[in-house]
Amino acid sequence: MTTARPQDGVHAMVPRERMCASARKLRDTYACVPGIPLFKREFGYYSLERWQEEGMPQDIPLAELFDFDPPGNHYLGQLGWCEAAFAPAFEERVLQDRGDYEVVQDYAGRHVLYFKGRRNGFMPEYLDHPVQDMRTWEERVKWRLDPTTPERYADLPERMEQAKAEAARGMMIGQNVIGGYMYLRSLIGPANLLYAFYDMPDLIHDCMRAWLELADAVIARHQQYVTLDELFLAEDICYCQGPLISPDMMREFLFPYYQQLIANIKARQIDQERHLYIQIDTDGYATAVIPVYQEIGMDVMSPFEVAAGNDVLQVAQDYPQLVMFGGIDKRVLAEGRAAIDAMLERILPAMRARGGYIPTCDHGVPAEVPYQDYLYYRRRCVELGSQEA
Repeated sequence: MTTARPQDGVHAMVPRERMCASARKLRDTYACVPGIPLFKREFGYYSLERWQEEGMPQDIPLAELFDFDPPGNHYLGQLGWCEAAFAPAFEERVLQDRGDYEVVQDYAGRHVLYFKGRRNGFMPEYLDHPVQDMRTWEERVKWRLDPTTPERYADLPERMEQAKAEAARGMMIGQNVIGGYMYLRSLIGPANLLYAFYDMPDLIHDCMRAWLELADAVIARHQQYVTLDELFLAEDICYCQGPLISPDMMREFLFPYYQQLIANIKARQIDQERHLYIQIDTDGYATAVIPVYQEIGMDVMSPFEVAAGNDVLQVAQDYPQLVMFGGIDKRVLAEGRAAIDAMLERILPAMRARGGYIPTCDHGVPAEVPYQDYLYYRRRCVELGSQEA
């Protein structure tokens, strides 16, 4: 006799009527349900200082000010984002005084040129990275990725209680991980990495084995408590013309580790009937690598930078089951309301009719965008995303 599994979001899906509204809406988006109202959120901002000067209220949360939906998902973290999840991190310290500038070792072990006294609000210049060869990898870095380090799990019970509570509301539980390419780039540096694939393939594979061992161990601990709905890989593998390494190199150096991790996650799922969505996040001309990442089961992609040549309408036509976030040209928001209308009226009705789309800027909203024009953009997004289809 089969015992019914509790519908608690962990052992089995929460009944739809018990899900919070945002979780239902986000799950319908991932399921590519056509015609539903578009989920309301944004990628991020580089414009808040300007908007404060232009009168943006400081006592109203951005979600309320810009009419965003409450979150429909909950990410577990602990596995890096743009840098590896070091434990311990490198000591942050000033290495050199250069008058108006200073060279700093950051928490990822990179040597960074900053304005003196200012660490944020501009693109930093990276002078050096911690890995140059197998010796520096083993001496400086590899031991910082030890999956048994106790501090990685110090607050695990509290974090998992929160995750289970979110799952009970129907929230999508996601595990975000620094993708292999972004991880390697943070260790070796963007230019030196391209040489390393050819000159030091053994080093690349050893770095990726450490990536897999850490990700698999941490996620296995999380999966003792929750069922995952999504694996999010922060990759950034493309530039304006396409991928920075060839598809064959992706298959050689990245995909074996991705495929093993995904297989392990699926085998451990408490709810074996749950679909695990795979999301790839990459800047640049991502359209070129869609069929490549579909080889590992990619379901979701973001953020489709328009300046690099991505067009979400064309992608939607070519890949009707691909869930997409982004594709709103951030530059157009600085070109006035007529330009904003033309862009949104071209994209939003068609993408809403198709389903599987969340309109966000294709990166952080730039400082050139006036506050009132961003408010206008948000109103138009809500109108076009919510009105009767």
